[in-house]
Amino acid sequence: MTNRMILNETSYFGKGAIQEIVPEITRRGYKKVAVVTDAGLIKAGVATKVIDLLKEAGVDHVVYDGIVPNPTIKNVTDGVEFVKNSGAEAIVAIGGGSPQDTAKAIGIIITNPEFADVISLEGVADTKNPCLPILAVPTTSGTAAEVTINYVITDDKNHRKFVCVDPHDIPLVAFVDSDMMMGMPAKLAASTGMDAMTHAIEGLITKGAWEMTDMLHLKAINIIGHSLENSVKGNQKAREEMALGQYIAGMGFSNVGLGLVHGMAHPLSAWYNIPHGVACASLLPTIMKYNKEFTGEKYREIAIALDIPNAKEMTIDKARDAACAEIDRLSKSVGIPATISELGVKAEDLPAIAKDALADVCTPGNPRDTTIEEIIELYQSLL
Repeated sequence: MTNRMILNETSYFGKGAIQEIVPEITRRGYKKVAVVTDAGLIKAGVATKVIDLLKEAGVDHVVYDGIVPNPTIKNVTDGVEFVKNSGAEAIVAIGGGSPQDTAKAIGIIITNPEFADVISLEGVADTKNPCLPILAVPTTSGTAAEVTINYVITDDKNHRKFVCVDPHDIPLVAFVDSDMMMGMPAKLAASTGMDAMTHAIEGLITKGAWEMTDMLHLKAINIIGHSLENSVKGNQKAREEMALGQYIAGMGFSNVGLGLVHGMAHPLSAWYNIPHGVACASLLPTIMKYNKEFTGEKYREIAIALDIPNAKEMTIDKARDAACAEIDRLSKSVGIPATISELGVKAEDLPAIAKDALADVCTPGNPRDTTIEEIIELYQSLL
């Protein structure tokens, strides 16, 4: 079996990393760039940290700030039109998963116009050309969109999210700067941080996992497990550690896939506009328990990475339970909702939502094969 690894060409890490944006633009010869972000990040003065650097250096640029949480097909098509008309040679994507994912779709369609309907990008699209170059600046510690070959778009007319997987969409350069993450409110730091933990755990146990990605995911679990709670409290060192941890998780899961947590989270976001990180975080402890008998020694490795005492000596059953209990504790400690009814989920919708979850591209990667009846029962257990 052949395993593939795809990563950024270049990445910068640490406080002040955005100072490298202008040198990268200059070195690569881009005469004009399009900033893709959301209006909230402009208003909060987060995206303007990068825009000000462009202004000070005299870099010709335009700003598309129409991105919404759970970005829609219209977000993408409007962005394609805007960036094409601007004549920009590259995109500077600033934000969490929503701006990053939208930037990927925009960049792919500009260089592969036969996919202009957006929906045809679902799954593994047969694009021929690399996307318009993307320089990615994350502002949350969770999605790792700056290092993945995945993006998610919402088909709001049909109440569903669809996942796109394309090696041509990976950002060319990433700037992982903790200064850009200090503006996260506690709830956002918690939900995106638990999303990052979900990436690491699902990436570790997914059917496609192998030695190199296991190494990445276990290190990510260790970093996130030790820094998430302080990151939620606003500690900058912890936010820098979370920025690194979520990136390392992205290096892994982007190349091997995810599982049922994401498969069940995507329709929740599509149906109720629940933030993706919140949906994943609310599901993770329950799905971990559901999967535990199908994970070999992986949960022991999780327990060891989380520094659970005596994890090496425990029976495998106790090690699995200890890993599940610690993730449950961590989730509760940062304020993740314990039930999906708190998020507005309605019992009468569950059969249709479960159908979407079973069909989600992430679900087949789960270590335990599932059925629509089991998915309904899992949702019901969380109401």
